[in-house]
Amino acid sequence: MEKMEQIRIIHTNDLHSHLDKWPKIRRFIKERQQPAENESIITVDLGDFADRWHPLTEASDGKENIVLMNQVDYDYVTIGNNEGTGNSKVQLDGLYEDAQFEVLLANLFDKSTLQRPKWVKPYAIKTTPEGIKVGIIALTAYFPLTYEPNGWDIRTWQEILPHLVATLRPQVDVLVLLSHLGIEEDRVIAQECSELDVIIGSHTHHLFQKGERMNGVLVAAAGKFGLYVGEVVIQLAQQNGVRTITHKEARTFETDQMLSFPEDQAEIDSYVKKGQAALRASVVTTIEQPLPIKQADGPNLIDEALEALKFRAKTEVALLNTGLFLRPLQAGVVTQEDLHQLLPHPMHLVRVTLTGQEMIRFVKEIEKNRSFLRRFPIVGMGFRGKIFGDIVMAGIHYDEINDTVLWQGKALEEAQEYTFATVDHWVFIPFFPTLEIAGEIEFLFPEFIRTVLGNYLNRKNQICE
Repeated sequence: MEKMEQIRIIHTNDLHSHLDKWPKIRRFIKERQQPAENESIITVDLGDFADRWHPLTEASDGKENIVLMNQVDYDYVTIGNNEGTGNSKVQLDGLYEDAQFEVLLANLFDKSTLQRPKWVKPYAIKTTPEGIKVGIIALTAYFPLTYEPNGWDIRTWQEILPHLVATLRPQVDVLVLLSHLGIEEDRVIAQECSELDVIIGSHTHHLFQKGERMNGVLVAAAGKFGLYVGEVVIQLAQQNGVRTITHKEARTFETDQMLSFPEDQAEIDSYVKKGQAALRASVVTTIEQPLPIKQADGPNLIDEALEALKFRAKTEVALLNTGLFLRPLQAGVVTQEDLHQLLPHPMHLVRVTLTGQEMIRFVKEIEKNRSFLRRFPIVGMGFRGKIFGDIVMAGIHYDEINDTVLWQGKALEEAQEYTFATVDHWVFIPFFPTLEIAGEIEFLFPEFIRTVLGNYLNRKNQICE
């Protein structure tokens, strides 16, 4: 006699610390975790749950996010680039110490030992009460430029996945990939690894409300910021001890349509207040004069930040955009809360080396895009502001009349190499292609730009005293 069984996988991804959605999501998940007859539930998160733009995540190095995750009994979690590159190596090594779930990740290794970190497993085999074996593999996005300077060895899915699929497929009834790789990579994997039954995707914030089918593989995705919760249903028939998948489907549930309680807002506010209070208690320095973002005369934030970049990166030249700065600094005590509100971006510094000829082309790219970018609304790539803003350069100047680029007041020599500092965001956006195409780029870890600015202001204050 044929027996029907069902697996239901509840999935979240790319919450990015949008904790205003969490009370609804928590209630919804806990309700959906009640299994029907002959049904088993697996609950997973695909990474970027924590994002340091939120004061609670920043103040706790993401550990308060793990406390929240523990509330819904996740079975398996993987990391996104916000956990992977938004933390120092020490912070990431300690992030999941109190996790009540397993962290799966197959393509991250310690750069010094070439072993996977102790807090991850490359895969899991979940055996349900009915005896169904579900294999689960997890992979995160390949960003060697940001992982390697931070002490990690990140590897491509092509190096890892085929072997794991070949190993696990004979052992399991269902094979699932938790992918923080992005939609394009997921589509390639579906074509090349048809042995997978399901790919649950994330990273590129795509939404498949009812899933997509590619080469027989069901691909699911639940958008971003907690706007949706996803579910994958897999039905199996068992006959004579052999299980066969008979049906697969994906669906999503919009968070705004979920039940809301009057006390939700107080809980949401408490997350912000708790984080702000912790950051406020950490004093960075004091400043005697207010620092507006930019002004023609007198001290201002953009100039101080440019000097901070030059000092940290040991360069003569630095470049930044005013849209990074979300507010001025008032005179008096400067706390970590002030710096976080001012620069919430999870951006690291980069040191870029170009030849004189490449540098001229890069500066001309800046001048070509300057007016357009001044009011251009930009999202993603770590940016947490509203517009890109004015481009300000320290130590380098474009002489428009003579169409000449001056470095420290002198004309560039085409064959000579020149090194400057900026933030990693500039490398990832499409407006300055010379940086990515020709630049020798070194990422500076572990500080974010706000820490670099705070350290510089503190040092400057101590010297003045």
